[in-house]
Amino acid sequence: MPMAEAIRRGMADCSPAERKVARVLLSSYPSAGFETVAKLAARAGVSGPTVLRFANRLGYRGFPDFQQALRDDLDERSASPIELYDRRHAEPDADAASGLARAASITRDTLDRTFAGLAPGEFDRAVELLCTQRSRVLVAGGRFSGLLARFLAQHLQLLRPGVSSLPDNDAGRAEAVAGLHRGDVVVVFDYRRYEETTRRLAATAKARRASLVLFTDAWLSPISSDADVVLPSETDSPSAFDAMTPVLALVEAVIAECSERLGEAASARMREVERAGHELDLY
Repeated sequence: MPMAEAIRRGMADCSPAERKVARVLLSSYPSAGFETVAKLAARAGVSGPTVLRFANRLGYRGFPDFQQALRDDLDERSASPIELYDRRHAEPDADAASGLARAASITRDTLDRTFAGLAPGEFDRAVELLCTQRSRVLVAGGRFSGLLARFLAQHLQLLRPGVSSLPDNDAGRAEAVAGLHRGDVVVVFDYRRYEETTRRLAATAKARRASLVLFTDAWLSPISSDADVVLPSETDSPSAFDAMTPVLALVEAVIAECSERLGEAASARMREVERAGHELDLY
């Protein structure tokens, strides 16, 4: 399990003091994990032994072991497709199943782990933010996840007004961000290898007091420390490329719940859009 996800899940079994250590680690991940025990304890407002107990609770013999695991985790977070390809083909293939059967098994497992690992409160909070109709919603993604960002935006546009995708051109992006205000919602998709343009958008959105919803992987984008809501997905796949199927399934779950939450308002919006489409002879 990725380190950030292990810390997040392990908080439920921690003492109140140990949870303070976990929150500091997640809020400044991964840099806080490479500080000394004394400095990390001071930042969390706890004792040094509390930091050591937290590392032990996660299954490490001591803080050096914890930091080594963190270094290994960072290697995974920054792994490129070619590195994953080389690693996969260097391992002996113990699975005699066909390519289709293997893909089906991996996909089912990844989907199950994605939904099992989601915090219900985070999912509900994301839906609540997206259904607040007085707010505007701006959705943005990266090189590949931009497809999923547009998928989410286009469906939300059918359910409520005030939703837009971040434009591709520089002038359009600047205009969209310039219009952000407190109470607006920015949704970003960010997966390894995390993109600097997405990070800058998230930082600007927070500076303008907008709420930030993050779709990311189990390693957690650096944006997670600033996000109001974090929705991670597992990304294991039968290829050298991270899977987007679990992300799409999660996006579809959000769309379905938004439709239910908006109720008659969503129905009226869809009828209005349908009528406009007929007036324009689009379909």
